[in-house]
Amino acid sequence: MSELTDSPGSPALIVPATWRDLNSLRHIEKLCFPKDAWPLWDLIGVLTLPNVVRFKAAIGEEMVGFIAGDQHPGEEVAWISTVAVLPEYQRRGIGEQLIHACEKAISVSRLRLSVRLSNEGAIRLYLRLGYQKVGLWPKYYADREDALVMEKLISN
Repeated sequence: MSELTDSPGSPALIVPATWRDLNSLRHIEKLCFPKDAWPLWDLIGVLTLPNVVRFKAAIGEEMVGFIAGDQHPGEEVAWISTVAVLPEYQRRGIGEQLIHACEKAISVSRLRLSVRLSNEGAIRLYLRLGYQKVGLWPKYYADREDALVMEKLISN
């Protein structure tokens, strides 16, 4: 378990997420990804399927962030399938801590993610954390925006 400082007296904890976090995750997805929030069945899957690393950031009883890393046994790469922090808690280090927790929990040497080309803040964060640009998926998102594919070599 990791502890963050949100503000004095209000720590955020990084802990495993479970199916009990479904409603909170739906709320985060809708706020953070209004153009392409995951449907209910995908959220249930990310919270229950084996080989998925999943963490939440919690302040008190509120989930303020979430990350999922999708591992496939036998493959040398895992994917961060989603990472999100509620807008009012962004730029406080919570996303970075979620990414670090995911990196430590995966069992492969390469971790990839995709991000909207317009999400400059997230791209800067990923570059700062050691992710490299490795590809582009044209018209990937529902509104046809391109996705930048990024990768980091992990030494676990």
